[in-house]
Amino acid sequence: MSSKVNIRNKKATFQYEILDKYEAGLKLLGTEIKSIRDNKASLGEAYCYFREDELYIKNMHIAEYSHGNINNHDPLRERKLLLHKKELKKLAENLNKGGNNTIVPLRLYMNDRGLAKLEIALGRGKKLFDKRQSLKEKDVKRDIERNLR
Repeated sequence: MSSKVNIRNKKATFQYEILDKYEAGLKLLGTEIKSIRDNKASLGEAYCYFREDELYIKNMHIAEYSHGNINNHDPLRERKLLLHKKELKKLAENLNKGGNNTIVPLRLYMNDRGLAKLEIALGRGKKLFDKRQSLKEKDVKRDIERNLR
């Protein structure tokens, strides 16, 4: 068995101000879960959207399973996210409220029961000056860590 699965979307916290986090299940095919267990997935360009009161994720890349046959999955297919109805309703309300809100995937991981989970967040897009501020804070934090050593 390979190492623990923890695939992160590193761009998300830089590009978005995180307002609220949720844990969602994924509706996957057999070869997809095997590729995820091999850490062969990417959240870089992924985003979430609503279609008919259901939440989907698009552009999440899960590589084709190396030992798969002709019935292997499409790496970029859209996948349904599994959340409680109350959570879906709350997310939809926050998106429709206006503003610059969106749903971004933060990380893909396996829980202790062996199920693939996706941590998603309601985020507000950062402006350019917010991004500069984030970079400054990161630099200051790195300098402090360096001086403490």
